[in-house]
Amino acid sequence: MTDRYAVFGNPIGHSQSPRIHALFAAQTGQDISYQAILADKHGFAAAIDAFMASGAGPAKGANVTVPFKAEAFRLATQRTARAEAAGAVNTLSFEQDAMIGDNTDGAGLVRDLKHNLGCDPGGRRILLLGAGGAARGVILPLLLERPADLLIANRTAETAARLALEFARLPDCAGGPRPDGTGFAGLAGRQFDLVINATSAGLSGASLPLPPGVFGPRCVAYEMVYGRETPFMAQARAAGARVADGLGMLVEQAAEAFFIWRGVRPRTAPVLAALKGS
Repeated sequence: MTDRYAVFGNPIGHSQSPRIHALFAAQTGQDISYQAILADKHGFAAAIDAFMASGAGPAKGANVTVPFKAEAFRLATQRTARAEAAGAVNTLSFEQDAMIGDNTDGAGLVRDLKHNLGCDPGGRRILLLGAGGAARGVILPLLLERPADLLIANRTAETAARLALEFARLPDCAGGPRPDGTGFAGLAGRQFDLVINATSAGLSGASLPLPPGVFGPRCVAYEMVYGRETPFMAQARAAGARVADGLGMLVEQAAEAFFIWRGVRPRTAPVLAALKGS
């Protein structure tokens, strides 16, 4: 019987996940179905239960997007170390009586940087903009790549400092670079090799108060939002940085979830090319 998977969100109509996983399945010869499910904002757990109880084939897993990642974290009966660090779950696996929560966002970002963009985070001076859920989900995977520095900048300096201290205390980060946190004003006079925008400014079209000079020579500027030109991307281009959006991260985090579920890692380059060409 065909194994069933789904992505849950609200809204969900824009999701590329069904197409991405259909392409992965065709490429790897996996017999799966994958659908997008709009869950009521106060009914995520009920939507998961309904999905698991319905359908001809067994429900084997689910992806989770806004606004349910924190609730998926609480719902999971087991969680991976990277899900614990992120405080959020975007990938659920259903195994017998267990619901295993994982977070593939950081792994997707790192793989996009390394394999698609040729930008190895190791040894680089990294600036991570934002201290919310999107930022939290990628800090541990970035630290495990052993960058030269990782600075978290946020409009509220205290929030960034608390987040940095939380990750500095993780046993997985022992012996590596110690993250630091600051406000945007604290970026004056500093340069970085990789600048990642994990704020919501790309969605709202707002500009970020970045001081001149943060984009160092041959800097890569990474916008987690995809499918639009954001003020952050325009500012980075004007400063001579190489700019990328988050489409590769979307595909790579999906490939990581597919690997968790099916035990086979699909090739992402042809899928990424198909999405860019559509």
